[in-house]
Amino acid sequence: MDYLKPPYTLILDELRKGKVIPFLGAGASLGNRAPEVKWNRDQATCFPSGNELTQHLAHKTEFPPDESLELTKVAQYYDVVGGRDALEQELHEIFTCDFPLTQLHAFLADLSVPLLIVTTNYDDLIERAFNAKGRAFDVVIHTTDPDVGDRLLWWPHGVAEPEPVNPNKLDIDLGKTSVIYKMHGAVDRRDPTRDQYVITEDDYIDFLTRMTKNRAIPAIFAEPFQARHFLFLGYGLRDWNLRVVLNRIEKDLRRPKSITSWAIQSKPSPLEQEFWDRRGVRVYDIPINEFVEKLQSR
Repeated sequence: MDYLKPPYTLILDELRKGKVIPFLGAGASLGNRAPEVKWNRDQATCFPSGNELTQHLAHKTEFPPDESLELTKVAQYYDVVGGRDALEQELHEIFTCDFPLTQLHAFLADLSVPLLIVTTNYDDLIERAFNAKGRAFDVVIHTTDPDVGDRLLWWPHGVAEPEPVNPNKLDIDLGKTSVIYKMHGAVDRRDPTRDQYVITEDDYIDFLTRMTKNRAIPAIFAEPFQARHFLFLGYGLRDWNLRVVLNRIEKDLRRPKSITSWAIQSKPSPLEQEFWDRRGVRVYDIPINEFVEKLQSR
């Protein structure tokens, strides 16, 4: 285990220069939630963990007790026994709760430089944080709607409706515009029919197929993905999908191994430590909010 402290000043300087791409995982939305606090479906006091969401969906569908509880498998079962519309309605009701903004999201929204932020979360906490600070931003959303096909939804700042766009034809000036890339879809408070969720086993198969065909990640992200540091927040590399994404970025975009990346993860397992090390990522065992507080103190 790496017991060295993160290079806070270096990370902060690189963030302020726009040379870091924050990757927000499920843990990034949990905020200051204490370990003993449990998520309640009917309240917005705290965000559900991945395990709590899995157990909730399993309970609603009476998921077979002898099967392993994995979110992709349970969501697939929900789709089979209840239908896709029912699954998306349940997810919409969960993720449109007004969960408290976290210290991390507020910190990122406070940075004045245009940022490229990647998240695999369905919630809109980062968008709400940017709106609260009066920051302009575009949103790019991976789609699961068959009618949209392999296109993304691009939501330029101030525009009323998102625009379906080919991933290779997305045209944004990343030097002037902050972009939030919702890699696994997103909830849409204004219109639930526009919700997009990469959550079932079939969704992930489709997503990874598009990755192999270079139809998932927008072409204009290639240069920053090649040249900037990655800062992983709230991820565990037991998530095989994230490992596949990183593999495609390294191989397809030829990301130089000389560019250091960092991961902030509380209590990573020895296996996760090995996964991070193999990808040239320095992992630091520290809670996200403590990490943000240390950055702010610099």
